[in-house]
Formats: sequence, structure tokens, C-alpha cells
Amino acid sequence: MVIDYSPNELMAVAGARELRDSQVVAVGLGLPVVASFLAKKTHAPNMTILFELGVIDPEPVDCGVGLADPRVWYRAKVLSSFVDILGSVLHRGRVDVGFLGGLESDEYGNLNTTLLGDPKGQFKHMVGSGGANDIASNAKSTIIIMRHEARKLRKTISFITSPGYLHGNDSRKQAGLCGGPSRVITDKAIFGFDPDSKKIVLLSIHPGNTLEDVVNTMDFEPIIPEKIPFTEPPSAEQLQIIREEIDPGKMYLG
Repeated sequence: MVIDYSPNELMAVAGARELRDSQVVAVGLGLPVVASFLAKKTHAPNMTILFELGVIDPEPVDCGVGLADPRVWYRAKVLSSFVDILGSVLHRGRVDVGFLGGLESDEYGNLNTTLLGDPKGQFKHMVGSGGANDIASNAKSTIIIMRHEARKLRKTISFITSPGYLHGNDSRKQAGLCGGPSRVITDKAIFGFDPDSKKIVLLSIHPGNTLEDVVNTMDFEPIIPEKIPFTEPPSAEQLQIIREEIDPGKMYLG
């Protein structure tokens, strides 16, 4: 049986599969919300979800209009503050996974959410960091989820808001930062990182895309293994949970 699904749904499912039971996950706005609640409702019931504004393990009525919407806080185990989540939990090394989106990412997983520049020297200021820099700097690992376009996957990004592996090799460790990005999930593929060079590595291609579709829409060339599998499509159960329970209004899925 062929199951129809959107690129956003596949991205959310792929993100959920990277999460494990009993992990503590700091969740950013957007598809990370859908992915995290999908993991918790399926294979990771004991996972702890943190929102940087001070919310721990909510049971949302729906996705609301953002993380500051009280409908997303329903039945939360804790309603606290930025200071508690970022200071008492994250900076003490208690977060296993940071789940982030971004405007731009480079081949080392450095993220930009601060400003966009063009060759003429014109800059457009964006939302900035929020807690993303803290999460990327202090979580034990980071998952990045974003659109797959050459203007987003860039050789040189306009600004490093949230550090990945900085300039590769041991530069992140030398900067005194723990962890680092483990996955980049786009609407065309899933990437990991080479353990030595820390450069991005192509792990799988989403069904309906080719290797040329992936590499021709990037501003840098990833490490490409000899054999590249296709990403496993979402199951009917996963799609039902996403569509009927997590985001029926398509706030994040579009």
C-alpha cells in the first residue's frame, strides 16, 4: 500500500526516529515540536521535553501559535522560567539532545538565525538566538532540521548564532564546548558528521529525490559514501498521530 505524505511529515518522522526513551530533549520552535511529541507518543514515552521559556513535559491541547501559547503548556509537569531551563538544567549538562531549526547552516553544522547578508553588503536582521546558542553550546548532541536549499546550506554563513563544529577537527573542543551536531535533517536528505574532520556526511536520500537533487541544491559538497540508502517513509500510524493528535491544524506542517 502506498501512503501519501508531505516532505514536512517525513522530516518530522525522521527527527522523531533520532530520539530515544529517557532522554532529556530541549525543543526549539517548528518541526522539532512535532518530531518530539511524535517520539514521546510512540517509542519514547519516558523522554523529557523542555521548552526554553520554562515548560517541562506538557500535554498540549494543540500546537497553538507558538511555544508561548498556553495551549501548548497544558498539564506541564513544571511551569518555570528561562533561568531554570537554561541555567539549572542545560548549563549543568543535563540535556541529552538539543533540537533546533535554522536559517543557514554550513558544512560543520554552524547555525545562523541572526542575520542574512548578500554580496552587496546588505544585511537583514532576523530573530536572533533566543536559547539556541545555549542549547547548541551545552547539549550533549544537537539535531538540526531545515529546508534544503543552496541559500540555506552555505559554504560560508553570514553569522554563527549557534556553534556546530566551528572550523572542523577539534576546534569545538578547543573552544571549550561539549557535544556537537549529530544530524541535519532536510526535506531532501539526512546528514551526519564525519568523526574526524567533522564535515557533513550524506546518510540517506528521501524517496523521490536523487543524489543530483541533493548535491546540486547545496553551496558545498558533502562527504558522499559509496552506498546511500533511501530514508524510510513514515508509517500509517505515525502519520495518523501527527495529523490527528499533534498538529491537526497544520500549524507547523503547512
